[in-house]
Amino acid sequence: MSHKMLVESDPHQTRIAVLENDRLTEIFVERHRHRGVVGNVYKGRVTRVLPGMQAAFVDIGLERDAFLYVSDVAPDLDVLDELDSEEPAGDEPPSHHHGPTPSIDELLKPGQEIIVQVIKDPLPGKGARISTHVTLPGRYLVLLPTVRHFGVSRRIDDEAERERLLAVLGELPLAGGGLIVRTVGEGKGQEAFASDLDYLGRLWEKVRQRAARVAAPTLLHQDLDLALRVVRDLLNQEFAVLWVDGEETYARIVEFLDQVQPGMVAKVKLFRQEASLFEQFGIEEQIEAALKSKVWLKSGGYIVINPTEALVAIDVNTGRFVGQRTLEDTVLQTNLEAVEEIVRQIRLRDLGGIIVIDLIDMVEREHREQVFAELESELKRDRAKNKVLNISEFGLVEITRKRSRANLERLLTQPCPYCGGRGRVRSTTTICLNLRKQLLRQRRRAGQMELLLRVHPEIARALQEEERAILEELERSLGVTLLLQSDPSLHHERFDVVEV
Repeated sequence: MSHKMLVESDPHQTRIAVLENDRLTEIFVERHRHRGVVGNVYKGRVTRVLPGMQAAFVDIGLERDAFLYVSDVAPDLDVLDELDSEEPAGDEPPSHHHGPTPSIDELLKPGQEIIVQVIKDPLPGKGARISTHVTLPGRYLVLLPTVRHFGVSRRIDDEAERERLLAVLGELPLAGGGLIVRTVGEGKGQEAFASDLDYLGRLWEKVRQRAARVAAPTLLHQDLDLALRVVRDLLNQEFAVLWVDGEETYARIVEFLDQVQPGMVAKVKLFRQEASLFEQFGIEEQIEAALKSKVWLKSGGYIVINPTEALVAIDVNTGRFVGQRTLEDTVLQTNLEAVEEIVRQIRLRDLGGIIVIDLIDMVEREHREQVFAELESELKRDRAKNKVLNISEFGLVEITRKRSRANLERLLTQPCPYCGGRGRVRSTTTICLNLRKQLLRQRRRAGQMELLLRVHPEIARALQEEERAILEELERSLGVTLLLQSDPSLHHERFDVVEV
């Protein structure tokens, strides 16, 4: 499979597209005035401890206090002691504790200063989610400065290679903390890991020293900008080319790769054509399609994606596809094509939480197993943590997927000023009947000879045509002449009554 990465940068935003076989599978956007905070390390001050929720709020200097779950708090947390000690912080990974998990009020007190890292950007109405388990990613390693734990990315599934990598980690000069080998570390030797560890060790030392000097709330370490972060995390040998539109960004990426992975520099190409990079590869059209609820399949079938507050519902339909042989074969082919497109849309839109897929019902068990196997295979391409349950007897598939940033819809759109985010507005007939009710309530205006109705042009047309009976009834009941004035600037559902 051919992979390409496109980086387009201007003074206002940076956008990065990941293509697989020339189809957009992931899009990253960073507005320079609204840069994300995931990965940033702060010295924060605890403002509230909530035993009933087993969580705490921490002031890290953002608009809203950040949210900290008890599971994200180190049980032996004491920032000042930690800053003065080089001893390893225990033998267990961050998510494990000896014995029962302590209560949040045993671990944190209001006013306490702690070092935290943002693991999820703020969302509308919600503060950022944070953790005291700091992780500092390099090219091949992730440093866990507060936890004594050694691990290997779960995406490296060869047992012999996993054992080799763990053995290499044990030989590295690490005084305290832990390490995890990233997926791109597969096949690398001790020299590459040692260089990465040296960089990460110096970075953590700077964070510690700054934390000892400043008061909370303060930013201690800001993660790399989007371009360097995505190149660091995603660029590997699978990518045939990395196109960059913007000389300054191109120079920074080349300089960064020259330090961390010199072998990848040759893949970086500066885009010099007059048309923009995204236009050249048809990315704008694919982004626009990703904002629509209906997605057509090549066969003529389609899927409908409906995000709600609690979950995402995805429906599969045969549409115009009528198949060639039997109904069951038609259903199988549509479902197979649909699950491939569904996973691409999940990655592209960065859908998270609970995702429910309503497949077309399949009678044969072998067909259900084939579709489920295809779904699992496609989900392996997804870097986000996910879990999928087997197809139910009703043809439903449930997926849970972890998301760390705002999805594409939230990033690029806002609630409709007409419908208030409902996705629908009142029908023309409903608005005409509402207007009738309001005027009949105001019979005291019957002394007027004329009333001016200022309405949206579509409502004015309806009152003159199919809803003309409403207008005539009002004129008889009120004893007035009703004048219509079209106002395109008026909300579709709004209308004004003016005495003439």
